[in-house]
Amino acid sequence: MNVSLPPKTCTIERLVTVPTDVKKVIEGQKTATRRNGRYADIGEMMELQGKEFIVENVYSQSLGEMTDEHARQEGYENLEEYKKAILGIHPGMKWVPQMKVWVHEFSPA
Repeated sequence: MNVSLPPKTCTIERLVTVPTDVKKVIEGQKTATRRNGRYADIGEMMELQGKEFIVENVYSQSLGEMTDEHARQEGYENLEEYKKAILGIHPGMKWVPQMKVWVHEFSPA
């Protein structure tokens, strides 16, 4: 799959940094993370607490396209729980359905 992606806006080391999220990734409960920029390329390796994860897919998505299944990839029970968590991490942020984010999907290497 040869997808043309724009240049990265940050580094993979910054992709998953919140301690509860790191724990969810290591325990296999979180297999994707959404960021407002592109932090990784497909095939790039991420290391968390000595364990390696490979980025399998990177694509753009609007918040309004998110489903409960996407929220489960993020390690949450449902979309409502994910929204609350995200808005709690980013004070002042509004949930704007048209807002585009970059989805980074990964799995243990």
